[in-house]
Amino acid sequence: MLLIEAVVVWNEPNNLSHWNFHLDPGWQQFGAMVKQGSAAMRGVNPDLPIVLGGVSSGDPDWLRLQAGYGVMDHVDAVAIHGFPLDWNHWQLTEWPDKIREAEEVSGKPVWVTEVGCSSFGLEEVAQMGFRRTVELIRGKTPRIHWYSLYDLPPSWPAETRHKEAEGSSYYRHYYLGLLRHDGTPKLAATDFPVDGSVGLCQWFHWQDHRLHDAVTWMREHNVQHLRTGLSWADAYRPDAEAWFDHVFTQLWPFQVAMTLCFTPGHLGKEDHHTSPPLDNADFAEFAAWAVERYASPGQSVPVNPKARSLYDLPQMQRRKAELEAAQPAADSAEAPKEEVLAV
Repeated sequence: MLLIEAVVVWNEPNNLSHWNFHLDPGWQQFGAMVKQGSAAMRGVNPDLPIVLGGVSSGDPDWLRLQAGYGVMDHVDAVAIHGFPLDWNHWQLTEWPDKIREAEEVSGKPVWVTEVGCSSFGLEEVAQMGFRRTVELIRGKTPRIHWYSLYDLPPSWPAETRHKEAEGSSYYRHYYLGLLRHDGTPKLAATDFPVDGSVGLCQWFHWQDHRLHDAVTWMREHNVQHLRTGLSWADAYRPDAEAWFDHVFTQLWPFQVAMTLCFTPGHLGKEDHHTSPPLDNADFAEFAAWAVERYASPGQSVPVNPKARSLYDLPQMQRRKAELEAAQPAADSAEAPKEEVLAV
């Protein structure tokens, strides 16, 4: 079994909480970054599927925009996200139409890499939402990644722009798991199919204490497909490679859609993980490294022992200085900034 079944480029790039499009009007740089990153990854493993990062609310206009930039020639599938019972302005029963529309606009297979329903207020609502969603979309998409296995721990911040000021919209982020944050099952967990037809999306944060228990639960429930993230921003923490290696060694039993996202502050147009990079070549280098380390052709172990080390912190600090010196001061001086909270 292959560990990495696909690489997903970014997470919800049409969502300001994940990509600051004020610094990239029209997402032109994003489209160019996908192309350059795709070329770098194909240079390492030409057969590895590349998926355009999950589009918030399945927005077909955003997909149409990227198609106009020629991005679809550089990916093998597109991913869409939807939470119609919590945030999106469409009905749950529209899911099949959303998948079909994304297929028509992109000309590519469509993966549902995040779909979910919060138990905020009432667990029975989330259980009904799980049952009905699976009924509506199973068989209509190659991948269903339910978001998520765990509720967000109450002491952790959710990744949104305005935090508690969003009211119930913010707090719904904390109740999207099949399990509570302490690992006890909610009603929807009893309906999770054990035939491998539904996968999960679960982000494992830096030194995440839930990793071992998550793997145990997924193996017990015959989960085949898992989507998780590899944070570019975390790659420059001390001992980052050791943590990444540990995560992917633990996830070896599953077919993983590895999402690459979050800009290191020292490589961004602004010092924030949602920022477009100063130079797309830096993302391409990271993407190639991730594929070389975890998804080289014919790889039969979780970590490629011949993979190079990604980073040299003094070198990257010099790189930041070089990029800033080359960047016209006006490019970012007047760019509006949104308040965004990182997980």
